[in-house]
Parts: sequence; C-alpha cells; structure tokens
Amino acid sequence: MLQVGLSLPCAPEGAATAFPTELDGDGGDGDGTSTAPVVLCSSPITVVVTPEDDTWHISNSCVGNGKFVDWEQMPEVEQQADPPEDALSRPPKELKKLVREGCWAASRRQRAAAYQGLCQRVPCRLVTPDALVYRDVATRLFGKHGASSHPLPDFLGGCSLHTYCLNLDGVAALKKILICIGNLFPDITYSPALPSLTALLLHYSEDEAQCFENISRLIASNAPHTSYVDQSFLAHQASCMTFGDLANKHCPAAHKLIASTSENVFEVYSEWLSWLFRDLPFSYAIRVFDVFLLEGQKVLYRIALALLKQYRLSVSSAEQDGTDTKAELQAFVQNIAQHITVDKLLERAFGIRLFSRKEIWLLQMANRKALMERGITMVQGRQSFHLAVDMQIFSSSIVSAQEMRIIWSWIPERFSLFPPLLLFSTSEDGCSLQRFYSCCEGYEPTVLILKTMEGEVCGAFLSSDWSERKKSGLASGFFGTGECFVFTVRPETERYEWVFIKKPELAKAVPRSRQRSPSPISTPPLSSSPNSRSASPNLLTVPAPQRKGRLSPFLAIRHFLLPSKTASMFMSGSREGIVIGGGGGQALSLDANLLRGRTEPCETFDNPPLCQENFTVQLLEVWGFQNT
Repeated sequence: MLQVGLSLPCAPEGAATAFPTELDGDGGDGDGTSTAPVVLCSSPITVVVTPEDDTWHISNSCVGNGKFVDWEQMPEVEQQADPPEDALSRPPKELKKLVREGCWAASRRQRAAAYQGLCQRVPCRLVTPDALVYRDVATRLFGKHGASSHPLPDFLGGCSLHTYCLNLDGVAALKKILICIGNLFPDITYSPALPSLTALLLHYSEDEAQCFENISRLIASNAPHTSYVDQSFLAHQASCMTFGDLANKHCPAAHKLIASTSENVFEVYSEWLSWLFRDLPFSYAIRVFDVFLLEGQKVLYRIALALLKQYRLSVSSAEQDGTDTKAELQAFVQNIAQHITVDKLLERAFGIRLFSRKEIWLLQMANRKALMERGITMVQGRQSFHLAVDMQIFSSSIVSAQEMRIIWSWIPERFSLFPPLLLFSTSEDGCSLQRFYSCCEGYEPTVLILKTMEGEVCGAFLSSDWSERKKSGLASGFFGTGECFVFTVRPETERYEWVFIKKPELAKAVPRSRQRSPSPISTPPLSSSPNSRSASPNLLTVPAPQRKGRLSPFLAIRHFLLPSKTASMFMSGSREGIVIGGGGGQALSLDANLLRGRTEPCETFDNPPLCQENFTVQLLEVWGFQNT
C-alpha cells in the first residue's frame, strides 16, 4: 500500500436523459457499511495501487460516446449499420432474440442509446444518485482547478482495474466514478466486477455523469430474486458457490476434469465472473454485456457454463496433468477466439436449460446462509478459506483423501464448505442396522460409502435425515430429494444423479398456483440432535419441524409432475434393511446385518449396477458434515 497524491482539476459537464417505464431487473444487496460518507480532507491517505499511472490528468468530460476510447488499442472499429431503431419497443421475446443475435454490434450509436434506455428502465430504490448528484459530489471531491488526494474505494479488494481500451481521459473518468460510488454507496464492501461493468458503460456514455447514473441504477436495482452487481464478499462468494453448483449439474465432464486436477475446485470456480469481465476479449465481453443488461445475472451463469463446456472440449486430461487449472482456464478464455466465435458461444449458452430466476436466487440464499454459518459476514473484505478435504488429516478405511476430494466436489456447495465427519463405521460400530440408524439420525445430509469383498467401492449422497423413515412406519416408504445421487469410486469414478436433472424434458414443472413457495429463511440450520453421537453445535443437522420449505425447491418432488412415482424413489429404511434408488430395480440395497447387498439399474438414477450385482460388504462408512 502506498500514499499517492492525485491531481484532479476539473468537474464533469453534461446531462443524462431520463426514460420512464420499468423492465425486469435485479435487487441490490443492502450490505453492511464500511466507508464514510462524502468528506473532504487533505491528510495523506492510503491508496490501492492500480496498473495505471497514479497521477491522473483530468480534463473536461468529452461530449459524445466513444470519446473515452483509445481507438488505437481497440481490436477493430465497429462498422456503422442500421439495426432496428425501435428495438427496445419490440415484444420481450423478439427483443431477446435480437439482442442475443447481436443487433447492436454494428452500430455504436444504437448500442449507446440502447444502454441508456435499458439502464433507465431498471427498477431501483427510491433514492438513487443520478447525474446531477454526481456533478455536485465530483465538484466537491475533486474541485474545479485544485488538487486533492483520494483513495480508490476499498470495495476493489486490491484488484487491478480492467479498463477495456479506455484512453487517459477514460481511465481518469473511470476512477472518478468509482470514487464517487464509494462515497455515495458506503454499503458496498466488496465488488471486484464493478470496475469492469463501469468501464464497459463508459465506452457508450456521453459523459461521466451519464455513466455514473446508469451504473448507480444497476447497483440500486430492487427487482425481486435478482442482482446485477454483487456488493459484498458474502454475496460474491455465494454467487461463486451457485456457479459451482450449476457447473456440477450442467458440466459434469468439465467438473470431473477440474476435480481430478485441482486441489480446490471452488478456487477455480471463484473466477467465473472474471472469465466474463476480465479475460474475454472486448468484442466478446461487450456482447455478453448486451444480454446482461437486458436479461440480468442468469445469462452470466449460462455464458460461463458454455465457456466451461468449450474448455472441456478443447483440452484433454493428459494436457491437464500437472498444470495450474485456474491459470489454464484464464488463458483459454483470453484466447477464446481460437476456439469458438462469439455468436456460437452465445448460441450454446442459451441452449443450456437452467433453473428459473427465482430458483437460482433461492440456491444463492442457501449458499449465503451456509457461508454465514461458516463465519463469513457482509462487511468484511476478501479472505481465503480452504473448502476441499484436508489431505493431511483426512482418514478413511475405504477411500483415499484424493478420492474423497472428488466425492466432495460432487456435493452441493453449501454442504462442501464443511469438512467430513465420520458418523458410522462397521469397523468401529459393528454390523448393526440399528446402530447405523442411531449414529446417523439427526444428520442431514450424509454420504454412505462401502467397499465390497472384491475391492469395488461405491456409495450414495443422501439429502435427508434417516429419521424420515419413521414417518412411514414399517411400510418402507421412500423419502429424500432430487439432490440425492449414487456413485462409483473403484474401478471407475462416476456419478449418477436424479434422472430429471439430466433429462428435464421427462417432467413438467408444477403450475405456480399449485406450488408452495418456500422461505429462504428455512435453510438447514446448525443444531444438535438428541439422537446424534455427540450434541455438538458444530454438526449440520435439521430438526424435523424445519423440513417444510427446504431450499432448492427445483429438486423437491412436489415441484414436478412426474410420469412415474418410481422415478423419485431416493432412499428408504426399515428393520429389514436400507434401499437407495428404485423403479425397475434398486441402485443399492443392504440387509439388516449390513453384510449382504445388491445393486441394479433403477429409474430414479438411471444407473448401471454400481458393482457386482450381488456383493458382500467388507467395510461401510457414513460421513456427515462438521462446522469448523
């Protein structure tokens, strides 16, 4: 950190145009405070160092968009053309199609007008700073002809500014806008993507004041279930975890490659926004920005998933051996033009069927809750924490630490935050089904792993507490959610999820009028259970009264019209044994002595036999999740 004096002589001029009406947008975070309101001071100040020269030359704002651009650095000058003048007045579906196809790519004038119109349509908080506020604050902060020292905002988290070929005036304007944002939005504590979004807007803004007003509307958006800009480390980490969950579901081949070559999968996925708004070339990033302004954050998940899929197609496992996956992915995205055109990338991105905006928001809330239980707060800055299985202390009689790390990478992100805790082992607790139940009840979720006498290893991730079986008496009724899955570790490593995750066309969503809307507050809490091995508050458990309204409703059976009940037979337990998966066969079944078992293809997981069809258990372990 350095103390730097910055020369800021001139206040901006120009006015922003207002457009009424509203369009679907995203909600702000409302995070805790960490910066003071606008103050003038002349004492030395600690400054975040950026790659640009720290002495800024600030001239009067340029009139006309494009004046902040260093055209010599731009890859190519956009050709003028005549896209539809009335694009923003088209019906929503038609407008989406036009924007996804790049209707504004050929005309700076049309794109600038569209950005202004889209930003002005974003519903936002009643008191949102506008262009007039910016001029007043900028004048007070920077003066008309004087010099003053001002630090870049703390919410940058030490990240360098990505300026997207802005000229010197553009870079200076970008820094002034960010400083004013830091003063007028003190609740923003961590937002590494904000400078890139501001720089892209500045490319198509008439002046600093217009750019400030538009980026402020994105920050202050209050549309339900969405967010344009993460404004705290907590929100940023939750979105990274959500991307990890989506990658786990939609990019299994890429996820498997990354899990097998990376020590910490989450660390790789934590860069997903940087792929889009740092590493992509400008001609790609601006097309992403087009659809982002129109459709919100959900499109960013889609495009990042498409990049991940393309990465897997472009590299082999052999090429990845011994490499830095995080750096390899960054280099791949930077050179994306060698692999796929921007039109093809967007086409593939919008071919990915994601959950609804509300369902993704609920998943983000679940991940946010888990982070808060881990001790992450809204007001803190960036911190590093290891989410993977600790290779040094993990010990199992069945799987190695590396194998457990792969299994852990398949688990929903909000649970994989926590290290594994051994709940039951036949080597320590004996081959007793009742002992199995007594050790596992009160824990949710759990991971069951077994090794056969032939040396084969397989298991299951089970989303619900085994005490659920008591609600069905002795009728061996099935329970659980679509987050359950079965897997093999040896001789091959493979996961088999609920059939409707990979084949969503087999089920229809329940009409909204028939759905029960779950509350995001009802995330699995941290508490102890009287039936658990130890009454420690560090254990992830779910008391029975909390089960209604569990998060991730897109994986709850009540939200699907299923063609067959046999396609949702997740887990079952009785005095005679346990069953995992059903319909046409049982993915995994064990007898009351936990010694004999059988595995078959089943409709629930669409799996092959996980090992020899009839097997003898050599060892069995059940793992829970511990809050450290």
